[in-house]
Amino acid sequence: MMTTDGWRTVRFGDVVRNVNVTGDAETSGLERYVAGEHMETDDLHIRRWGTIGDSYLGPAFHRQFVSGQVLYGSRRTYLRKIAVADFDGICANTTFTLEPNGDELLPELLPFIMQTASFTEHSVKQSKGSVNPYINWKDLAWYEFALPPRDEQRRIADILWAADEAILKNQHVLEVLAANTGHIFEGLIAKHGSSFRAELGDAITEILAGTSPACSSEPAALDAFGVLKVSAVGEHGYVQEENKALLQPSQFVPDLEVRSGFFLITRANALKSGVGRVCIVKETRPGLMLSDKTLRLVVDDCKVRPFFLLQALRTKECRNYIEAAANGTEAKNISQAKLRKAPIPLPPLTVQEEIELLLGRYDQCTDAARSHLKVLQQLKRQLLKELLKEHR
Repeated sequence: MMTTDGWRTVRFGDVVRNVNVTGDAETSGLERYVAGEHMETDDLHIRRWGTIGDSYLGPAFHRQFVSGQVLYGSRRTYLRKIAVADFDGICANTTFTLEPNGDELLPELLPFIMQTASFTEHSVKQSKGSVNPYINWKDLAWYEFALPPRDEQRRIADILWAADEAILKNQHVLEVLAANTGHIFEGLIAKHGSSFRAELGDAITEILAGTSPACSSEPAALDAFGVLKVSAVGEHGYVQEENKALLQPSQFVPDLEVRSGFFLITRANALKSGVGRVCIVKETRPGLMLSDKTLRLVVDDCKVRPFFLLQALRTKECRNYIEAAANGTEAKNISQAKLRKAPIPLPPLTVQEEIELLLGRYDQCTDAARSHLKVLQQLKRQLLKELLKEHR
């Protein structure tokens, strides 16, 4: 069906094809592979990958992709893992390798069509399985959406890629602030030598674990109960939107409700770099509780300042220890006993306060950049909805 402005309703599979080129990773001549954990929610860019030959990949990694194709994680599609490849490589057969089928759809617009709320809603509803839900290509292919004329596609794609670029630049600012804060912190600690070496267990009074009741794949409504996903302890701080709705509200545990001021640390993650990620909850909505993959550290106020401890757990020495201590075949985990042994500097409170004061400006800038990032992300979601006419 075509409208007067040239838009017409099409099926996803009529304008997009799932390219299925297979080959042996070891003999393909390719250098890099991309696994599901290398792709981030709502991030169209591949920032991490593995090197073929460094470790055992397994038989599932036999699908080849080329630069320009869109990679789509077909497992747990509520995670919205969609990324545009900028290099050739290998992925698992659970990752779709997508590209336009013919000339009707511009390649530059394809990833944004897949980022719309209606696309994700369709994918989640058509997924099969409960523990590790997945979607088949044939069930994704009949998703219907409004496709504009090619000149309009170009205009929309240009706007959306500009919005994406603004988000990228803001994320880069956060990364620079975090790196500078870490460098300055380690430099200040180095001035005191190794006389203040301690373990995490010396700076806390308790470690509290959450629970994992039955949850929906969707986030909880603002007036409903939810459980934090491990991604709620984000790379740049606490992200309350990263939660799953409780299927039975009666299973909400008030003692596990997340509150302002809580110090959180991840116990498990698909990547070792995600284990031991930390944040301080500055503000949060009510009704969210800890999962068993996220721990709360009860800080000993007589020994450590929370902001100081946050930086101490991000030092290279501590990160190296945590990543070495994390184990597991798929998800990586660290036990509470090993976590307590994590090495940290622990000078007197007076020294901590001096360091905290010196780093305060960076903390303020980080908060401002994080708030700005949320605004940009919301703007992009609104642009997706309006420009791609999801209301039609």
